[in-house]
Amino acid sequence: MKFAVVGTGMMGCEHIRNLAHIPDVDLVAIADPNEKPRNWALKACGDRFSPKIVDDYRDLKSLDLDAVVIASPNFTHINVVRDLADTSFHLLLEKPMCTTLEDAREVIDLDDAREPMIWVALEYRYMSATTHFLNRIPEVGDLKMFFIREHRGPFLRKVDNWNRFNRNSGGTLVEKCCHFFDLMNLATGAHPVSAMASGNQDVNHLDETYDGERSDILDNAFTIINYDNGVRACLDLCMFAEGSPNEQELTATGSSGKLEVRIPNNQLSLSKRTGELEEYEVPHDPDIAFMGLHHGASYLEQKAFIHAIRTGKPPSVNTRDGFQSVAMGIAAQESIASGQPVAIQPL
Repeated sequence: MKFAVVGTGMMGCEHIRNLAHIPDVDLVAIADPNEKPRNWALKACGDRFSPKIVDDYRDLKSLDLDAVVIASPNFTHINVVRDLADTSFHLLLEKPMCTTLEDAREVIDLDDAREPMIWVALEYRYMSATTHFLNRIPEVGDLKMFFIREHRGPFLRKVDNWNRFNRNSGGTLVEKCCHFFDLMNLATGAHPVSAMASGNQDVNHLDETYDGERSDILDNAFTIINYDNGVRACLDLCMFAEGSPNEQELTATGSSGKLEVRIPNNQLSLSKRTGELEEYEVPHDPDIAFMGLHHGASYLEQKAFIHAIRTGKPPSVNTRDGFQSVAMGIAAQESIASGQPVAIQPL
């Protein structure tokens, strides 16, 4: 299967390393306008691939390809999808799908009008501990409350520091938290109705200016999501807590018990209201050949994407899933700005 990768920064290179661990795959080309990330990509290829290098991703349209991974900066996603929509290439589109609702709706329209798939890369679904946790949620009875905490360090530096500004990334609650909103949707099995949030830029990037403009991205927030089935979900995000022993904690509380998991130590506990307690460490999926930066999740995602191409199955994470995760983040950021609950835009 013949691949190309658009955007060869951190995530682009992770996808290249994933592909290098999957048999019967060739990386035919890489596209990036900057020399430094192109060199990172060639290093990631090692002896496994010898790709053609292009500055302009539109040059890929003349190549014989099966699939393209789009890992360019968030604000460029819409243009890349527009320009590749009329090809026969299957597209693995990195999260967030887009930075605005208008662009996200356009991607859905482009997707509906083409035969090859667009798969949105919300890979937290594929972390072993997360998958295991989601599968056991029915054991808490009727789900009533769902909670996610991510306490981590600041955003990493990206090429040309594009991720320091909301207009480029979509904002922290889109860029970072679309993963968590997607997990909320999976856990609740319902439609998000409204968001209420409070957050700020309190610690990180306060002294960073670029061309005279100061970074404006949030570094902490609380977000409450109301669902149409009565379930409430809450996200606690802090990006100046890199000393935390676990970066993520997920909790599902229902009518008969509570399920918790912590990542990366993968400790899971199920406590019942009857007093029963089950605790154990969730093992990593044995199919993971490359752990990468996301506990093997992006590798499993890549394998699932390839399997869908080969079997003709629809994407497990489609553009409607991608839209919903973006819409929730945008509503949460609007709530912070207004101080009021905000309706989450439907598809």
